[in-house]
Amino acid sequence: MRSLFRRSRRRDRSLGGLDGHVVRNPERELFLFKRRLMVAGLLVVAGFGGLVARFVYLQVVRHGHYETLAESNRIAVVPIPPNRGVITDRNGVVLAQSHSAYTLEIQPSRVTDLDATIDALATLVEVSPRDRSRFRKLMAESKNFESLPLRTRLTDEEVARFAVNRYRFPGVEIKARLFRHYPFGEAGSHFLGHIGRINDRDLEKIAEWEATANYKGSDYIGKLGIELSYERELHGTTGVEEVEVDAGGRAVRTLSRTPPVAGNNLRLSIDIRLQQAAEAAFGERRGALVAMDPRTGEVLAFVSKPGFDPNLFVDGIDPASWKELNESPDKPLLNRPLRGAYPPGSTIKPFLALGALANGRRTATQSFADPGYFQIPGHSHRFRDDKPGGHGVVDMYKSIVVSCDTYYYLLANESDIDDTHAFMSTLGFGGLTGIDIEGEQPGVLPSREWKRRRFAGKNYRDDHRKWYLGDSISAGIGQGYTAFTPVQLAHAIAIVANDGVAFRPHIVKQVENVRTGEVRHVAAESTHTLGVKKEHIAVIREALAGVPKEGTSARVFRGAGYVSAGKTGTAQVFSLKGATYDASKIDERLRDHAWYMAYAPADAPRIALAVLVENGGFGAQAAAPIARQVFDFYLLGDQGRGPAPVSPGDPDDQSD
Repeated sequence: MRSLFRRSRRRDRSLGGLDGHVVRNPERELFLFKRRLMVAGLLVVAGFGGLVARFVYLQVVRHGHYETLAESNRIAVVPIPPNRGVITDRNGVVLAQSHSAYTLEIQPSRVTDLDATIDALATLVEVSPRDRSRFRKLMAESKNFESLPLRTRLTDEEVARFAVNRYRFPGVEIKARLFRHYPFGEAGSHFLGHIGRINDRDLEKIAEWEATANYKGSDYIGKLGIELSYERELHGTTGVEEVEVDAGGRAVRTLSRTPPVAGNNLRLSIDIRLQQAAEAAFGERRGALVAMDPRTGEVLAFVSKPGFDPNLFVDGIDPASWKELNESPDKPLLNRPLRGAYPPGSTIKPFLALGALANGRRTATQSFADPGYFQIPGHSHRFRDDKPGGHGVVDMYKSIVVSCDTYYYLLANESDIDDTHAFMSTLGFGGLTGIDIEGEQPGVLPSREWKRRRFAGKNYRDDHRKWYLGDSISAGIGQGYTAFTPVQLAHAIAIVANDGVAFRPHIVKQVENVRTGEVRHVAAESTHTLGVKKEHIAVIREALAGVPKEGTSARVFRGAGYVSAGKTGTAQVFSLKGATYDASKIDERLRDHAWYMAYAPADAPRIALAVLVENGGFGAQAAAPIARQVFDFYLLGDQGRGPAPVSPGDPDDQSD
């Protein structure tokens, strides 16, 4: 026990005394303090060294980079979209132009309650149900961060009312934008086309043009017609504005500005007065008309009825209007002259006759007795003429003037369809005319090879792919598989009118560079010349001149102040299966199509045209009067005269 007590006392003594107080070691504590101070000093020095190094790196090494970033935060580069080029007719009448107006726009991603915001805006500016539905449609088609127009063409008063209340509407702003305007509305809508908002497909096309930078700030692009085909001429060059902005992104001042360059102006070959006269001649009927100068290929009128108002698409068409246009049974959006393929009926006969002269199968004076039908040897079926009992003895002139089917049944029976195809293709049938509007269709010019391709699927038998004599007989009067577009027929009759010299149809007459004032004329382009003797063409032209003189359109052109040449045609829409045609007992949309192709004056043609009236019946009754009105206006300047009335029951006008 004592030993334990002694050991405890020694330990207490060594710790600083017997009273329990620790004895301090100043030297040791000073050493520890100095060491800690040194470590802290080193850390402070290292920290400051790091800050200095970072400062040197940012301010010296990376000075240029961060200066650029700071400058970009201070300066906003704003693209300035160019003014779209003006489109005028051949006489300088404006058909399409752009103007500036204020637009109320919303960026959906910055708006919390979109419906409430629109309702509140409606208390300041008028917002119609059409505006709302159009805005919803644009939202569905656009990205959420894009600024979309709710109201366009605001008045100065509406702009002022919103400006006072702008603080209440984050994500909503007033913008000045360019708007396209078509002053003639529906007139010429299918050749003019329209513009619309740029979509993903348009962006791909712009990238293919390597013009992405030039479309910065542009929201619209040509969608149809001339607006589409000449988009790169019309668009112009985008300008740039450098604007100094504050921390809130608001513009403080403009530092520099490179102005945009407006798009080129287009002068068309179209005469808008003639266009309006032609459209008025159709009335409420559906159809198409293409009129052109056979000497140059310039298109003078381009009608597709019914039309549409291209102004509907400028702001973004609302769903109700789109549904009405898209679902209408009259198909107002269909470009009939380019995309509508119809059986040509008897309008094919002059071309088949010309081919027969060219290949030696017929002479002009060779004649046949017409019993009123044609019957394939060994078959009971009869292909009937339009006139019971026939037309008597018929030569080539009479076959065209009275439109004798039997003559062409016989010709088709003696001809090879591939030879017919080869000749007809030189007139532009079965291919593209090359008119300067996108979307043209080639129609159908049948041949053995065409039928093999058409019925090549596994659902068809070999006998479906075989060409039969009955196919040739139908093709001989412009029926069966044969289908041409109105622009093809107008092009073909223009070739005949121009003595076999073909010119590519075109609508743009000249392009004006607004910056330099330079005018580039679109030269007439002769594509080819028919390999046909001039005397053979003269035979056909003489017969065509006989049609309005003593043939199927004589009543319509009675008293005209000029001599014209033409050919009527009636195209069957569905088979009657041997029954007698009675339009009054057939649904209107199943009635025959009416054709008329013509040129005038007959001796020195200045205008050639093709007219189609859908389900119009006989060509002499429905289509020829329209041609007469167009010729009267163009050649005589007579808007009010028009053709002599035609009685629907007159048998002279029911032979095509």
